[in-house]
Amino acid sequence: MGYLYIFLTIVLTAYGQIILKWRLNLKGSMPEGFLAKLNYFWQVFWDFWVISSFASAFLASFTWIAALTKFDLSFAYPFTSIAFILVLFLSYYFFAEPLSWQKIAGTFLIVAGIILLAQSK
Repeated sequence: MGYLYIFLTIVLTAYGQIILKWRLNLKGSMPEGFLAKLNYFWQVFWDFWVISSFASAFLASFTWIAALTKFDLSFAYPFTSIAFILVLFLSYYFFAEPLSWQKIAGTFLIVAGIILLAQSK
């Protein structure tokens, strides 16, 4: 059950990042003026999908709490880097963000580190 909590934390975290980026891409760049920025944040904050990304972060904190009741922090925390891997590939797929060989190599190093850590339990 502990691994399910970690998995849910990762998925909820990645979901929140992808949804937030999607909605911000649609909204455009933040304006320069102070009042314009306040208005921008006000509009972004009340977007249903942005609210869902905040909710996913909130839920992720609960699944993370549950995960920490099952594992040592030093064991569980490295698994959260899987969210980075997921966001990397989802941002490439959904937003056509660049995917360089350095990013791919770094991702493989992260996966190798996670495998080593998982073996240490």
